[in-house]
Amino acid sequence: MNKSKLGAKNVIWGMVAQIITISLGIIIPRLVLVNLGSESNGLLSSVGSILSYLSLLEAGVGTATVQALYNPLAKEDKDSINSILSATHYYYRRTGLIYLSIVALISVFYTLFIRTGLPRIYVFLVVVLSGISSVLSFFFQGKYRLLLMAEGKGYIQTNLSTITNVCVSLTKAIVLIAGGNVVAVQSVYFIYNLVQVVFFVWYMKKHYTWINLNCEADFQAISQKNAVLIHEISSLVFYHTDTVILTVLTSLKVVSVYSMYAMIFGMVKSVAVNFTDSYIFALGQTYSERDRFLRIYNAYEVFSLTITFSLYCIVGILIIPFLKLYTRGITDINYLDPLVAFLFFVYYLMDTGRKSAGILINIAQHFEQTKWHSIIEASINLLVSILLTAKLGIYGVLIGTVAALLYRANDMIIYAARIIKRSPFITYRRWGRNIVMAVFFVMLGYYIPIKINNYFDFFIGGTLLLFIILPSFFIMNAYFEPQSARYICEVAKNTLRKK
Repeated sequence: MNKSKLGAKNVIWGMVAQIITISLGIIIPRLVLVNLGSESNGLLSSVGSILSYLSLLEAGVGTATVQALYNPLAKEDKDSINSILSATHYYYRRTGLIYLSIVALISVFYTLFIRTGLPRIYVFLVVVLSGISSVLSFFFQGKYRLLLMAEGKGYIQTNLSTITNVCVSLTKAIVLIAGGNVVAVQSVYFIYNLVQVVFFVWYMKKHYTWINLNCEADFQAISQKNAVLIHEISSLVFYHTDTVILTVLTSLKVVSVYSMYAMIFGMVKSVAVNFTDSYIFALGQTYSERDRFLRIYNAYEVFSLTITFSLYCIVGILIIPFLKLYTRGITDINYLDPLVAFLFFVYYLMDTGRKSAGILINIAQHFEQTKWHSIIEASINLLVSILLTAKLGIYGVLIGTVAALLYRANDMIIYAARIIKRSPFITYRRWGRNIVMAVFFVMLGYYIPIKINNYFDFFIGGTLLLFIILPSFFIMNAYFEPQSARYICEVAKNTLRKK
């Protein structure tokens, strides 16, 4: 199957997954808020963020494995693929045991020291049930998932995850409506993830009979895992510091407010990333062919910025009206804050917008060369957030994140340009055009607000904005980037053309 069709499959099934996940992802937190309160919602969000730090145990191995697999996959060198997977399997087995031990410790200490009115046994069990699911993935699923990602068949994992998410969400809804507590809700997540792991392993053994994890391991192929680990540590600090700091310095109710905005912007980010990530494997497998790679990379960057800026414009206009509907009847804390919405808008716009530069750095495997850049980003985020949160609360952690992004987004753009030996102003001009367009639409939405009284109004308003804003960004970027626009059209035609 050619790269266009593989990418299209990733996009199509990814979009199906996003539609289903977003729909159910909106329903479940609402049910948690209404039936269990903001504190339980904050607990689930807080535990998820804290346990995400444990992914540091495998951090570096996963990214290094994907990058190492691109070349042998392009050459269909199964011996090399097996050697790389064997090395990854070794690290994942060792990591799973360490992860299990740390989950046990966290479940005890988090339960003892967290400030909450919830029963301590509930907190303990939520941590355990959340952590065990990742342990299973380390032991059985992780290495296969990396192979599918590098091969361009991420849609297989996506489809399985979609089915699992549907089952989890529907069962959670039944449990909540029936009066189940937060432990029962998290038990549902654990049970279905166990079933998913079993099915996934069976699928891989049936369709990839040539995989041999007992061959000689190629540890050299993933030798940059330690440098990648530093990047992953920095990323975890960057993406999960806010929730942890708010948990320690404020309250679980404030964490719940943060999680609402993060949930909505995160859903939009998932949609944007689905479009762009579906073709990353094509960049990785053509990196050695400079002219072809640059053509794909330019088209990727233009397309990525177009999708990112247009979608965040829409969510920036609609987020407060949506939360007004979504949190109706929730009175234990105020969820409507335009300043929080604005800071999230800037945060996600800059974070997702720098993605093309980050992908180039990863594909070039410049992990060692850029590890200190990543450390500086995490340090800025951590330092500014801690200093400001005591006085400014939720605003403090968001300002810290934006401050870190101002440094790192520019650093990545400049470094990526250096790798492909061109001026960074090519990317800056692309950013500039999209920023101007974004400011125009957001200001227009401010002065001509869409009246939303119910979810039907919200759907109509969102659809209207989508059909106005998305084509506008595409037309503007196609006008200034005709070569990339033509290439994107070629990919679309090749995808639609019959084999």
